[in-house]
Parts: sequence; C-alpha cells; structure tokens
Amino acid sequence: MVRSLDRLVQFRRAGTIQTAFGPREGVFADHGSPVWASKQDVSDGERWRAGQVSAQITTRFVVRWTAFTAALRPTDQLVCGGVTYEITGIKEPLGRRQWLEITTAAQVDGNEDQD
Repeated sequence: MVRSLDRLVQFRRAGTIQTAFGPREGVFADHGSPVWASKQDVSDGERWRAGQVSAQITTRFVVRWTAFTAALRPTDQLVCGGVTYEITGIKEPLGRRQWLEITTAAQVDGNEDQD
C-alpha cells in the first residue's frame, strides 16, 4: 500500500494552562512535531439551523505508524491547511504497524482552504 504523503498536518491536544485567573482546562495546543499525511475527503453535508447553513466534511488522513502517531487519541485534533478537524476514529488498516488511518470531521464555512 503506497501512500502519497503530501500534506503536513499538526496534531493538537487539550490540556490545562495557567492564566492570571487560575488554571484553564480544555485549551488545545500543538502536540508533537508536524507529520506528513495523505488526505481524502469522503463525504460532506449541509444543514440548516436557526436560519444559518452549516457545512461539515468528513476526511480521512493516513499517516505512517510511529510510537507518536500510535499514541494519538480520539480527543485530539488535527490541523491541515488552516482547517481544524476533530478526530472521530483511528484504525490500523492492512498491515501491522505500517499506517494509521485517522477519520475526522470539520465544520467549514467556505472561506478556508481545503488543500
């Protein structure tokens, strides 16, 4: 399974930061160094809610299996091309410890670069 790893992605993890008002939880910050990945949009959809349209896209990213990528969590985020994706699933397809397939979802407003 040869993959074209042509996208540089950054993972983000929620943590606690110290502010002047005390600790603040749930703030996402970069986690690790950027990683090369392949990207494939799988589905998209639009919804009307309260007079506004909301668009969501489901995208699959494939990265090489490493100790770092194997430790990713579904609560982490992935940033690619200025779009922040919520991780909805992580699996190891075809072949042991070669690749990880990361399924994500993102809200898009049409103003962000999808490449």
